[in-house]
Amino acid sequence: MSEASDSSSKSSANATPSTEPIWLGIGSPRPQPRVKQNAMFGHVVDAFDEKSIVKIGEITPYEKKKRAQEELQKAAEAAAAAAAAVDAEEDKADDESNVSPEEHSASEDVKVDYEAQIVTDSSAAERLILGSNAESRLLIKGGKVVNDDHSFDADVYIEDGQIKLVQPNIQVPPDTKIIDASSKLVLPGGIDASTHLQRPFRAIYSVDDFYSGTKAALSGGTTMIVDCVEPDKSSGSLIESFEKWRQKADEKVCCDYSLRVVVRSWSDQVAQEMEVLTKERGVNTYIIALESDESLDDSSLYQIFKHCKRLGVVAQIRTENLSIYKQKAKEVFDDGITGPEGFLYSRPEEIEAEAVNRTIALGSQAGSPVYITNIANRTSADIVEKSRRKGKCVFGEVTVASLAVDGSHYFNKCWRHAAGYVMSSPLRTWPNTSSYLINLLANGDLHLVCSDHSTFNAEQKALGKDDFRKIPPGVNGVAERMSIVWENAVLQGKMDPCRFVAVTSTNAAKAFNVYPRKGRIAPGSDADIVVWDPEASQTVSAKTQLNRCDFNIFEDLTLRGLAKHVICRGRIVVDDDGVHEVQGHGRFVANPSNPEFFYRKVWFKEKADQIRAVDRDLIDDGFQTPAGNAGGYFDSRSPCGTPLASGDIYSRPPTKSGGRNMQDSSFSLSGMANIEQVDDPITAKKSCGYRINQPPGGRTTQLW
Repeated sequence: MSEASDSSSKSSANATPSTEPIWLGIGSPRPQPRVKQNAMFGHVVDAFDEKSIVKIGEITPYEKKKRAQEELQKAAEAAAAAAAAVDAEEDKADDESNVSPEEHSASEDVKVDYEAQIVTDSSAAERLILGSNAESRLLIKGGKVVNDDHSFDADVYIEDGQIKLVQPNIQVPPDTKIIDASSKLVLPGGIDASTHLQRPFRAIYSVDDFYSGTKAALSGGTTMIVDCVEPDKSSGSLIESFEKWRQKADEKVCCDYSLRVVVRSWSDQVAQEMEVLTKERGVNTYIIALESDESLDDSSLYQIFKHCKRLGVVAQIRTENLSIYKQKAKEVFDDGITGPEGFLYSRPEEIEAEAVNRTIALGSQAGSPVYITNIANRTSADIVEKSRRKGKCVFGEVTVASLAVDGSHYFNKCWRHAAGYVMSSPLRTWPNTSSYLINLLANGDLHLVCSDHSTFNAEQKALGKDDFRKIPPGVNGVAERMSIVWENAVLQGKMDPCRFVAVTSTNAAKAFNVYPRKGRIAPGSDADIVVWDPEASQTVSAKTQLNRCDFNIFEDLTLRGLAKHVICRGRIVVDDDGVHEVQGHGRFVANPSNPEFFYRKVWFKEKADQIRAVDRDLIDDGFQTPAGNAGGYFDSRSPCGTPLASGDIYSRPPTKSGGRNMQDSSFSLSGMANIEQVDDPITAKKSCGYRINQPPGGRTTQLW
């Protein structure tokens, strides 16, 4: 039997190759889809996936990937075997007599509990956990991890402020802190892209500083804020103002933070300081304040866009027109309107929309991405949406206040209530504005939700009790931001949890170029995590809020969706017992330039829209237009640059105004002497000597 098989194998080896065609990239002369259990509809879906056409004898990409996986598996097995050998030698060296019976039985009980689970992590992961510091170990168990692109059931293991493992059924030592996330969502910590803590206004400052503001942020699930540096008008130096903001924030922040810088004017000094801040201080976003007292005309704005493009940073626009607003405010005040409703009247929606449209046009011409901030009305949002449909690199950010309340509060009989809603840009009275903006957020036409948190108490707001122009603009929202988006977008069926993560965290991380360090749950990312209870609810009240303001614009709203546990930099800062903030625990996060979230499209668009000169034949310096060809005409049938002879074309004489006489014609019934028809190849005949005095049909001298 063996001899027969040997002979058959030899004969097959010596046989001539089959002339049947080979299907390249599939490896079979007769490719047929594989089936499971010979079922009619049991075709294996990925039977031919990851295969491409290659030459005979080459390795397909599929085989390369398969071999690489096999090599990795072999390396992991070898490492596990080596580690097992080392562990065995260490176990032999241990003195078992020092272990008490109680400790021995307790360890056996723990082992039994973990053996009941399905363990999928590798030996290397187990050694990593067992060899770590017990005080820094934290496990979030049994939840559903939600990132911006997908969600899945998994445990999350945290150590030393970083996420180490994300996979099901992670085994940990018994001294590890465990958070039960059953029936809950595990989300990346929220990132608020616009706050104004310790904000100066005239001679006062907002009541929330970097301590109380970030403490309130943590309570709502936000683990990072991006605050705003407003340069001192006395010095005007961007760098000095940045250093002052860092000094104020570093000693107080309870969570991580980044900074944007306001640009109110344009000069060589501003350009140089922007470059220093970008390359040495970690700033990649500059707020172009169109509502500032300094003049920023279109030429200056265009130069700022060009400079931002060169630096690879983002121009964030507050789309307001101060010169028009001042005139409108004076008109409204002169009409006898002094209350908070005058703030709305003096800022027409059309003026704001004009600023949005103008800045998008200038940014597009400069080749710079445009980031429109504080969108609170439908008209501006529509302009952003339509511009994106036309291929413009524009991005939109909405305020959380515009998703929950409207401008009708400006007409409240209580002056304090109405003044509490004064913010810039103002809330609008159009019906269904909140729903409209949420739809654009859900569909990807708008990208971020910020709080624009800037709180002033009743005493500070009362500075404008006789003149609405002196009311400090600003509202709360840093604590309620995520719950409002969940209540009004996710629970209304307009947004899924993945998109919720995108607009409250991930897109901001990408915009400030800290992704995937922030805004994602994955190994290697910062341990900024929220255990989110989608069904828990709270009623908003100024009496229970953590910020220092005495008013809340979301008063008495019932919001579902709460942060039950918040982990910031690997430390539990919110749990069932409340907020456990640590002043100064947060760190400054530098924002690198050239964020792909904004510039990926710009790079490709720049190549596609690159202007090119037309390559033409040069004209000799001594060329002169023929005397009979004053118009400089060229025959399209002749080579480029070859002029026609003076008798080859008839030039219409000029009119009195200097233009060409379009009523003159080279056509003649009599065949005028020495003149040829332009399209007649035969030379014109000489005059026959007869002159026609009457037109065809005879001459008429009578009136009809």
